[in-house]
Amino acid sequence: MSEPTAAPAMPASPSSEVIAPVQVSPWTSFSTLLRWSLASIGAMLPLIVVIQAMLAAGIVIGFGFLIPDITPDTALFLASGAPTILLLTIGLVIVPQGISRARASGGLDYQRALPVPRPMLLLVDLVVWTLIALPGVAIGLLVAWVRYDLTFSFDWPLLVLASVLVTTMATALGYAIAVTFPAMLAQLLSQVLVFFVLLFSPITFPAEQLPGWFQELHTVLPVQAAADLMRSGIAADAFPARAGDLLVLSLWTALGLVVTYLALARRR
Repeated sequence: MSEPTAAPAMPASPSSEVIAPVQVSPWTSFSTLLRWSLASIGAMLPLIVVIQAMLAAGIVIGFGFLIPDITPDTALFLASGAPTILLLTIGLVIVPQGISRARASGGLDYQRALPVPRPMLLLVDLVVWTLIALPGVAIGLLVAWVRYDLTFSFDWPLLVLASVLVTTMATALGYAIAVTFPAMLAQLLSQVLVFFVLLFSPITFPAEQLPGWFQELHTVLPVQAAADLMRSGIAADAFPARAGDLLVLSLWTALGLVVTYLALARRR
């Protein structure tokens, strides 16, 4: 009598298989998001660079027309403040408007759903807009050198540090505004900020020209600290650096990064 044969093994059901998640390197995630961000700007990228360069040159030349018999010292103060206006305008105005549009179209929610660290979204925008701003900063200083025959005394380590801090602070605060407030309110706040930066901040004029209470206010706001630190990096012989400016700018940078991270990490 033959022994019964064992029943053939049944294949495992697909639901019982464990599929390991695909591991993506941080560099791959960063480069992919960077290409995505540049592609989303598209054909507007060269135009934005040109506009930023024209803004920097316009500040140097146009504001000079408002000052009768401008002296070399005044021209140096004006010229060394123009890069700060450019960096602040990008971070506090252009970035919030771009993020608000991405929220309205659903692009930001899609990016947040990707398996990438949330801070990388801010880092990518920071890199993109820094690269866009650099040509305008260089052109602004070149125009000032030609227009007013200025001599700059660059402190390169301080200038690099100040540029990174100012760009990070402005972009982080702009990002925080865009992801915290409704789109329409965020765009309105960005418009208010650009007027505050251009007209009521001691960037292209000394703080002594402001009322006393406004001078005190600017000691705790990041705008004057950003301008003074950038000025020290561009014209170190005329404007020595102050530790207080670095402290104020660092605190506002940290605040913007924390608020942005919390807003990006919040579940919707």
